[in-house]
Amino acid sequence: MKKYYIVALALAISAMGKAQQISYSFRFDSNKKSEGVVNITPQNIFSEAAGYGYDLQAAPDGKSNHPFYFSVNVPDGNYKVTVTLGSKKKAGETTVRGESRRLFIENLPTKKGELVECSFVINKRNTLIAEGEYVKIKPREKKKLNWDDKLTLEFNGDTPLLSALHIEKIENVPTVFLCGNSTVVDQDNEPWASWGQMIPRFFNDQVCIANYAESGESANTFIAAGRLKKALTQMKAGDYLFMEFGHNDQKQKGPGKGAYYSFMTSLKIFVDEVRARGAYPVLVTPTQRRSFNAEGKIVDTHENYPEAMKWLAHKENVPLIDLNSITRTLYEAMGVENSKKAFVHYPANTFPGQTKALEDNTHFNPYGAYQVAKCVIEGMKSIQLDLTKYLKSDYHTFDPAHPDNRASFRWKPSPFTEIEKPDGN
Repeated sequence: MKKYYIVALALAISAMGKAQQISYSFRFDSNKKSEGVVNITPQNIFSEAAGYGYDLQAAPDGKSNHPFYFSVNVPDGNYKVTVTLGSKKKAGETTVRGESRRLFIENLPTKKGELVECSFVINKRNTLIAEGEYVKIKPREKKKLNWDDKLTLEFNGDTPLLSALHIEKIENVPTVFLCGNSTVVDQDNEPWASWGQMIPRFFNDQVCIANYAESGESANTFIAAGRLKKALTQMKAGDYLFMEFGHNDQKQKGPGKGAYYSFMTSLKIFVDEVRARGAYPVLVTPTQRRSFNAEGKIVDTHENYPEAMKWLAHKENVPLIDLNSITRTLYEAMGVENSKKAFVHYPANTFPGQTKALEDNTHFNPYGAYQVAKCVIEGMKSIQLDLTKYLKSDYHTFDPAHPDNRASFRWKPSPFTEIEKPDGN
């Protein structure tokens, strides 16, 4: 296993058996020396030798409002991140995302001289399952920030301002593992986004959302690649595992395939493995595609897969979020044309390098992903999942009857973006 070399870093480790208490503290706005705190300057560029620093692009120069990244080498696990946003010198507005564009803090304004402290919990992982065993990630996943040895934070927004950063490994919060396909995955490339990378924004620092979903996966290929097995290595009693499959499973044809055959077998493996660890499985029916008929009603495209999930939920007494039905209501409320605003529908030359029009009726843009994340939360509330007690106080229900609230949603793209369609669903 890789060793983590942290030079001149405020690292506190106290071992009790196998447990470790690990914390890291950084200051970005002062050269004043404080015990256990590392002062960061633009010269602190990430390297394996240092184990921390500005990453992926140039460090902020204090003059421009460009977004920036900061990374720290850490072992796998959940980390409570506390950021102090703002500056004594100017006003700002900061958005904080982690790893592959998971949203945690949304457009937080600070006045000149104002410092605001915010906390959230983020899950970090690499591909190692056990000695000599690794998750079989796809070639393009090797570039994802989700699968390396670093915890990477992105500071974006109109005027991103970071004054201090504290990172502490924690074990005492429930983790919600998300398993699914490209409608759930942490999408890397603008203008694609998924509900799994938006939903952390709505929860406080008493719970962790760990998104293990990947584009193109079905329930059986997710297992075969070792993705479930990796999640189980981090799972503890009291955690949750959400499963949203069906988009790609329905494409599998041949003997033994089908909603009530191989699909049920795979989902039953998820349920049994999770329960064996004292955790809670939750089934999530697949999001609707944007597929309208002449009367402006959504046409079901997932065959009998949603019904099969409902059957399994009843048989095994597993909670089920009927996202298939909730998103049907959402898209029909938006209407045929207005619903395009939630999907990757853009004319040619909207983005750098985009020469053709984008007309994707399966995958969401950031606005759509944000609203579908709210649909998932409303689904949690409808089945009275205990998780809803961890919602932030500023969460408000999304009313599908009045969906055109794009004016209140602002998303600044991450610096490293490519116009590249996700691999499958």
